[in-house]
Amino acid sequence: MVKPTLLVLAAGMGSRYGSLKQMDGVGPNGEAIIDYSIYDAIRAGFGKVVFVIRHLFEKEFREIFTPGRFGGQIEVDFVFQELDKLPAGFTVPAERVKPWGTNHAVMMAAGVIREEPFAVINADDFYGQEAYQTIGRYLRSVAGQKNHYCMVGYEVQNTLSDFGAVSRGVCGVDANNNLTSMVERTSIERINGKIVFKDENGEMRPLDGKAPVSMNMFGFTPDYFDYSEKYFSSYLKDNIDNPKSEFYIPTMVNKLVNDGTAQMRVLHCPAQWFGVTYKEDRPAVVERIRKLIAAGSYPEKLWK
Repeated sequence: MVKPTLLVLAAGMGSRYGSLKQMDGVGPNGEAIIDYSIYDAIRAGFGKVVFVIRHLFEKEFREIFTPGRFGGQIEVDFVFQELDKLPAGFTVPAERVKPWGTNHAVMMAAGVIREEPFAVINADDFYGQEAYQTIGRYLRSVAGQKNHYCMVGYEVQNTLSDFGAVSRGVCGVDANNNLTSMVERTSIERINGKIVFKDENGEMRPLDGKAPVSMNMFGFTPDYFDYSEKYFSSYLKDNIDNPKSEFYIPTMVNKLVNDGTAQMRVLHCPAQWFGVTYKEDRPAVVERIRKLIAAGSYPEKLWK
């Protein structure tokens, strides 16, 4: 049976949080959110984890997240997202500071994920055991196929921070639970008891609390790399001079869905998402993990 790979997007420096939040210990023995993600992935039958990081903190990251840390239960690999990782014929504009976005980060793994389906997650998001079981089953069912992708959807009201606005991919879904659209909203928050977002014109708009959103937990087969490589060149031709432009996963997914090239199944499961978007979120994350341990969902020590 094919074992999926887990691709962890960990290249972001977390400027709002003020440190390498991917390494921040939130468990009782210093476990990071990544530890719980990998523990859940192992339980769900994943065989390898690939971290997308930056050379800037490679040494520190490698020293912490070794195969030995995970008890030798899963293969570990690293790839790097840097500004100069561009197709032939393109150079980094002098004013460019921001990374090229989440889909650019995914593309960095093309050389180490070749045949098996893979799931993509954020390093600093806690997705829940059920989410890994759900996406793992789907990925095994499409192993060896093409153009059948998936994502785990969450209600937007269950994904907000009490300490500031968040970015979410707001999804449209048809009667067969296939994605019809995904729009990246970069300023979603609860104001006076109502959930709102800032649109392209800077105006605040209401958003249904039950609207399904992407938390960047996607499932793909390796053909996705080829599509991304081809489309990234077109994307750069139109956007390379915009220092704030980012090649998001929803950008690529929307193109494939709208063109009829691929379908993306929106998977629903009872898992509860939480994460550390701002430093002030951390105490609540620590407490929720403590309660999950008390309920028997996780051992006191993940890696014995």
